[in-house]
Amino acid sequence: MENYNIRDLNLAEGGRRRMDWAAREMPVLAILEERFRRERPFEGVRMSCCMHVTTETANLMRTMQAGGADIVVTASNPLSTQDDVAAALVAQYEIPVYAIKGEDDKTYYKNLRAALDHAPHITMDDGADLVSTIHKERRDLIPNIIGGTEETTTGVIRLRAMAADKMLEFPVMAVNDAMTKHFFDNRYGTGQSTIDGILRATNVLLAGKNFVVAGYGWCGRGLAMRARGMGANVIVTEIDPLVALEAVMDGYRVMPMVEAAAIGDIFVTLTGDLNVVDKHHFEVMKDGALVANSGHFNVEINIPALEAMAVEKRQVRPFVESYKLKDGRVISILAEGRLINLSAAEGHPASVMDMSFANQALGAEYMVKNAGKLEKKVYDVPEEIDREIARLKLESMGVKIDKLTEEQVKYLGSWEEGT
Repeated sequence: MENYNIRDLNLAEGGRRRMDWAAREMPVLAILEERFRRERPFEGVRMSCCMHVTTETANLMRTMQAGGADIVVTASNPLSTQDDVAAALVAQYEIPVYAIKGEDDKTYYKNLRAALDHAPHITMDDGADLVSTIHKERRDLIPNIIGGTEETTTGVIRLRAMAADKMLEFPVMAVNDAMTKHFFDNRYGTGQSTIDGILRATNVLLAGKNFVVAGYGWCGRGLAMRARGMGANVIVTEIDPLVALEAVMDGYRVMPMVEAAAIGDIFVTLTGDLNVVDKHHFEVMKDGALVANSGHFNVEINIPALEAMAVEKRQVRPFVESYKLKDGRVISILAEGRLINLSAAEGHPASVMDMSFANQALGAEYMVKNAGKLEKKVYDVPEEIDREIARLKLESMGVKIDKLTEEQVKYLGSWEEGT
């Protein structure tokens, strides 16, 4: 192979071993890989995949390749690539990869465009950068695109905005919105991996700290739960009254960010919006405050505003940059405001990505099977796919559940019987 851009091909063996370790926790994907190898549903289908290049993603790529897909992979975040895994995909599976951990923005988009040169029939996105770039720069590719899949909340938000503006030119499946994705991946995966990233970056004790969670969606719920489990005093900030009420009923303190900013020790944003932590929040933060982001893009923290306020900036640890302000206070930003769980740690555990990536695989298969029949809009994952993934996951865990009897089915479908 000649067409790839990775850090070091010699890292491949280590990456392969870590892929195999992750695969032990991904039984649903293994079942799909076995079927795909028999049926070859993606024979002749080119795929461009813009995703976090991790061990779990690599196992998804292996599954798609087993089904006949011709794949190219690029990173969906400059800091989320695991260089040994990128090398393993190139060396062991001959899958072109364009991803280097720590690449600058120019390299990031150069790599993304290289993946688009593959002229995909199917796009697989995590954040919608691939789809967005196609619509802005490579519209020549659109006639041959069957559809796409989208992994994360931020990407689905962008795609729904495109659809609402009548700008989306091909169907995309919102994998993020499947129950077996957001209910487990976003909650349990983000909750655990975000804590992991913060601890690896800082080695601070969470117990007794005021831990501010910005956004109480599924990711925020998971993080709040895990932070409380480690002894932190969790504070939630929200803009949705119903969600804020839920946080209150779950036992958390809820307040505006400007109030939380004055008392918080650790801040994590998980909203998908910009400037969630802004200049006026930095102005009232404690000396020593730590600020991190676990949303997809690094716009949730207004880092340019903090840089303008600072009289000194220095890196004190890997993934920790401290900003000294005029009054002597120091505020530290973790992982450049990028995804802390993938930048400073390894992302979600493989067992939850097993379900998320099963949705990706089956979503792509659905797109191929329904080529030419779907509208130019964002589709939900069909319920039967969602339930089948849950069934397979339970089966792999050795868990059995009840089934309705014929009598129960009949009763639930009737209206005649009452009290």
